[in-house]
Amino acid sequence: MFDIFLVLIFVVAIALVGFDVIDLLPASVRDQASNIDALRWVGAGFASLLGLSIGLLAQSTYRRFEQQFRRTPIEIIVTRAVGLVIGLLVANLMLAPIFLLPIPSEFGFLKPTFAILGSITFAYLGVSLADVHGRTFLRLINPNSLDTLLVAEGTLRPSPTKIIDTSCIIDGRLEELLKTGFIEGQILIPIFVLNELQQLADASNDQKRAKGRRGLDILQSMQNRFPKRVSVNPADYDDIATVDAKLVHLAQEINGILLTNDYNLQKVANLQKVEILNINDLAQAIRPIYLPGDNLDVKILKQGKEEKQGVGYLEDGTMVVVEEGKQFMGSDVAVTVTSSLQTSAGRMIFAKLSSSLAL
Repeated sequence: MFDIFLVLIFVVAIALVGFDVIDLLPASVRDQASNIDALRWVGAGFASLLGLSIGLLAQSTYRRFEQQFRRTPIEIIVTRAVGLVIGLLVANLMLAPIFLLPIPSEFGFLKPTFAILGSITFAYLGVSLADVHGRTFLRLINPNSLDTLLVAEGTLRPSPTKIIDTSCIIDGRLEELLKTGFIEGQILIPIFVLNELQQLADASNDQKRAKGRRGLDILQSMQNRFPKRVSVNPADYDDIATVDAKLVHLAQEINGILLTNDYNLQKVANLQKVEILNINDLAQAIRPIYLPGDNLDVKILKQGKEEKQGVGYLEDGTMVVVEEGKQFMGSDVAVTVTSSLQTSAGRMIFAKLSSSLAL
């Protein structure tokens, strides 16, 4: 409905101009017309066609701007608006002395010209600076502004930056998570974590050296696969002794999220109100839940504590204790879950042989 109304406005407005433009013609031209009213209507008709084309162009341009506006995050809109206002204020302050200069009347056009050009220049500069330093500006006003900023319904917030520690890199599962797309946002590798990996790679201990080289290889693979998401942060803190303390400080400074497998680092970070993502917790959370009566296949690897019990393991490491399973040691069997037990070491499933095998 609005599109039709917008086009009609241009059609009617330009048609009226075409109707009245006859009065602007020289008197000698108008005297040659036998019917001035018919000439007015002819001019209005041609003008309405011109107005229709201009209206359609304006309507399509409006829709393009609307779509672009909807796709733009709300914090960018806010910072650009602030940059525009500041740019116009600076332009008015700097151009005010020009209007006080005694300029001759024949050069009076210079004042409005300078005003227009200066306003456009400083407005563009303000918007450009807002695009570069907008997030920093919001953080200066309110350190938590990026988290508390109200967003329109359906608009996504930018995902917080993820800071990874040494244990998370060496673990190797982070790269697989990035491939699946479950980890969003920028992945930040602090320079002091990179230095720690290099020290491990140069260590005299074979085990530490293998871990360090593995971590460096994983980082290189991640940067090659995700060059726009994985970056190295050069910030270091000489006054802070340990790498864990530096990680917590960096996360607080940029309002980031720590990715780690270190249980102690998680506890320390939680005490300092730093958000943590632990990949071990994620692995525990996505393990399938088996209820009594569910069927599954398992390979019997060893004898259980009881005489006839067999023990196998699922792909996620869950132990399965199978009654009467000892006789099938080394074989894959179909079993039925009877119960499960959650222990400090993990989950344990108790099962019995399927009816076909039991017979």
